[in-house]
Amino acid sequence: MTAILERRDSEHLWGRLCNWITSTENRLYIGWFGVLMIPILLTTTSVFIIAFISTPPVDIDCIHEPVYGSLLYRNNIIYGAIIPTSTAIGLHFYLIWEAAFVDECLYNGGPYELIVLHFLLGVSCYMDHEWELSFPLVFLICPIGQGRFSDGMPLGIFVTFNFMIIFQAEHNNLMHPFHMLGVAGVFGGNLFSVMHGSLVGIINHANLGMEVMHERNAHNFPLDLAAIEAPSING
Repeated sequence: MTAILERRDSEHLWGRLCNWITSTENRLYIGWFGVLMIPILLTTTSVFIIAFISTPPVDIDCIHEPVYGSLLYRNNIIYGAIIPTSTAIGLHFYLIWEAAFVDECLYNGGPYELIVLHFLLGVSCYMDHEWELSFPLVFLICPIGQGRFSDGMPLGIFVTFNFMIIFQAEHNNLMHPFHMLGVAGVFGGNLFSVMHGSLVGIINHANLGMEVMHERNAHNFPLDLAAIEAPSING
C-alpha cells in the first residue's frame, strides 16, 4: 500500500512539473525546448566569460606562434577576443575529451568551437521554443489547430489587414524570431538595392565615368561629368 501511494505521489509531482513547464500562465514561457535552451545558453555564457578572461594563447595558424586573446594576457575589452580553433583541427568536432589533456585542448582553441556550437544549438532551441508556444497559431495551420476553417483568414483587402491586427493582438507573432529575420531581410535587401542603384546610376553616366576615370584625375569627377556630354545610345 505504501509503494502504491509513493508511486502516485511521484506521478503527481511529475504531472505538476509537466504542467508548470508547459503552462502559458507563467511570466516567461518555458516549454520543453526551453528545458534544453536554458542550460545550453547558460553553459555558453559561462564558458565565454571564463575564456574571455583567462583562456591561454591559441596556436591558430599552426606555426607555434600562439595568439593571446584573453584579459589576463594584457588585453582590454576592446582587443580581447576568443581566438578561433587551430587550423590543424579543420572542421572536426574538437571535443574536450578528444585531446590528450586539457592544456592541448586550450592550446588548439577548443573553447571557441564549444561556444559557437552550443550557441547555435541554443538559438535553435529558442526558435523551437517559440514554435512550441505558437505552432497551433501559425497562419497556415491555424484552422487545423483550431479544428475549424472559420478561424482562417478571410479573402479580401480590408479583411486581410483586420485578420493581421487581430492575429497580432491575440498571438503576438511579431515577436517570433523567424518574423524578425524576415523583416530584417526585407529592409536589408531594400537598403542594399538603394545603395546599388545610387552608386551605379544610369548606364550612360556609368560608362562616361569609366572613361573619365581612365583619362584624367578623378578628384574633379563631378565637374568632369558636367563638362562632358554623355554619348547617345541610339546610334
